Amino acid sequence: MTATGAATRRDMVPEIPEIARETINGFALGAANANVIMQLSRLPIGRGVAESTVDSGRVDQHPVKRLRTTLSYIMIAMQGTEAEREAMRLEVDKAHRQVRSGPDAPVKYNAFSRDLQLWVAACLFWGTEDIYIKLYGQPSDQMRDDFYRHGARFGTTLQLPDAMWPADRAAFEEYWQDGLTQLRMDEVTRKYLLDLTDMAFLPAPVRRVLGSFNRFLTLGFLPQEFRDELGVTWTDRDQARFDTYVRTTARVNRVLPRPVRQFPWNVYLWDVRRRIRKGRPIV
Repeated sequence: MTATGAATRRDMVPEIPEIARETINGFALGAANANVIMQLSRLPIGRGVAESTVDSGRVDQHPVKRLRTTLSYIMIAMQGTEAEREAMRLEVDKAHRQVRSGPDAPVKYNAFSRDLQLWVAACLFWGTEDIYIKLYGQPSDQMRDDFYRHGARFGTTLQLPDAMWPADRAAFEEYWQDGLTQLRMDEVTRKYLLDLTDMAFLPAPVRRVLGSFNRFLTLGFLPQEFRDELGVTWTDRDQARFDTYVRTTARVNRVLPRPVRQFPWNVYLWDVRRRIRKGRPIV
């Protein structure tokens, strides 16, 4: 292949499976905090984030920047070219180099751990498919298979080699069920995640207006195993309210024009691509 041909391939936008395409919508933002909790329910990941000295990437100190970084990462992972994914990977690497436990830390962690990155990627994949099911119902087997292979990009846009992604959906389900037995929080990570859930890091007026709703959405999107580890209560009445919210939102989502439905994800994708072209920081 010529150098020009190789460059062209790296600049090609991938074919985007329907599940990945249709879950880029405002409804998905309601599940964001729940997915963070899922990822951080592995104690080393939770400690690594809660104790991180990379202040610029902490959601409790820079929530707007952290939202931009997270949504930009997901958009590049799902819709980015190989060149864009490489740019994102290099930026994430710079931040991750600083996230590691000290020699005397009671919980050992390292942001470059491939096992931990696989769990993060698995949570993003599981959460994306769950959003699609809530909005549109059960996808076909072909749609699931198409998205499954594409979902490996959640990990390979980090440092995960493609071979570490479970071979097929059955292997992923086995990995996922095993992962649910390894959930663990301690006082440090549980408090950190509860503060995120209650928006304790935001100014009091914002917290009073949005905190209880964010908690309701977060707990609604969490599988019960994670609620149990977080130590929160979720009643049948709560589930009925959440189901009503999902049904109503799904109906509204179907009639919205695509640009409106995809906001703010489409704006963040435009922004991160602009940043990459101009050589500006993206993380």
